[in-house]
Parts: sequence; C-alpha cells; structure tokens
Amino acid sequence: MFDSLKRLFGKKEARARFTEEECERHYELKKQGLEKVLGEMYDLVGHAVIPFQIGGAVDMYYFPNSVDGTGFATMELIEPDGSGPRPSRIGTYELVAFTKHGIGDKADKDAFEQISRRMCGILTTVGRYAHETRLNPRETAEVPVDGDKPHCCLMFDEYRKPGVDFMIGSRKHGLLLVMDVFRSEMEYAMNNGTQIVLDRLKERGYYPYSDLDREPVF
Repeated sequence: MFDSLKRLFGKKEARARFTEEECERHYELKKQGLEKVLGEMYDLVGHAVIPFQIGGAVDMYYFPNSVDGTGFATMELIEPDGSGPRPSRIGTYELVAFTKHGIGDKADKDAFEQISRRMCGILTTVGRYAHETRLNPRETAEVPVDGDKPHCCLMFDEYRKPGVDFMIGSRKHGLLLVMDVFRSEMEYAMNNGTQIVLDRLKERGYYPYSDLDREPVF
C-alpha cells in the first residue's frame, strides 16, 4: 500500500529536498520506531486524497496493540533530516491520539469511523499549528475543526512507553499526545494546572483517550 499510494499522493515538498529513496527509507525507520512504542501497525492506512503538505489532511496510521482500543499516529511531521514541527521540550515530534473503540470491530464500526474522522481533523489542524507555534506537553489549545461547530478543546502530554524512546534510526524524537477533552476540563487546566486534570483522567481510566462519551472530571 505504501509503494502505490505514497507514489500517487507523495510529498511534493519533501521530494524537492529529498530523494524518493530517502523518503521511503525514512518511512520505514519511522514505522519501526513507532511500532516499538505503540505495537504493530494495522495493515490498512487512512490515506488523504489531497496530501497534507499541499493543504490536505494527515494520513491516519492505526495501532491496535498499544492500549485497550486503537491508537492513531501521524507520520508526516518529521522530515528525513529530522526537521519538522517547531521543536518543543520533547524536540521534534509526531502526534498520537487514542480511542477506546477498536478498529476492525464490525459491531463498533460506526463509532470508530466517527471518532477516526474527528481525530483526523484535529490532528491535521494541530499538525499545521505545530509548524508555526511551539506546542509543549501539559499545554492546552482550542482549535476549529468542523465548520461552524464548536471548537475542540485539547490537552497535550508527552506519550512515552516506559524504557522505550521513539527513535527514527539513530535520532531520538518525541510523541505529542493530543487529547480531546470537555471545555470545563480545559478551562480548569488553564486556571489550576494541566497536570491536575491529567491525574484525574488517569484515576478515572479516561487517559489517554479522546472519547467524550463519558462524564467530565471537572
């Protein structure tokens, strides 16, 4: 799938700076690095018709083996030379998010597709901001995603697997967790500190998920 679709909807800007061989090698190394943190990647990829680099959405990569549910990850922010988003406290990074809904679960198909579309919009918007604004763990953001609908309220955190760094070849990078949260939770975090909200979400079993079919913790 990578060979056919990536060539069709490839990175035009990246191709101007890197060879096709460099891009494909970088993809394989990034995939290996993500799988060490998130487990084996699902064998289907949500490819955007219009590439992210020319104004489209991010491609969605799915990881069903890291948590109870499914992980989402981007693979288009860090370039083959290690550049990418404006470096934060975790350096340059890719984005991750999670849902309790399982990919491939036919009984859960509609719910999974709904949150997958929502998170694609959120990760695309955050990915664009990340190249203009320094985004750090334990910060909050409010972003427009879907036309006239209310903006999404987000909290960021560093996502880590104990004892395992996210490596692309020999370079260490970061994974920025993007959590869709209730407005009351974001406002509480802004006034009282994000870590308090993150701790409460962990206590209730809601971390690191972006599902909002739950009660707010604040």
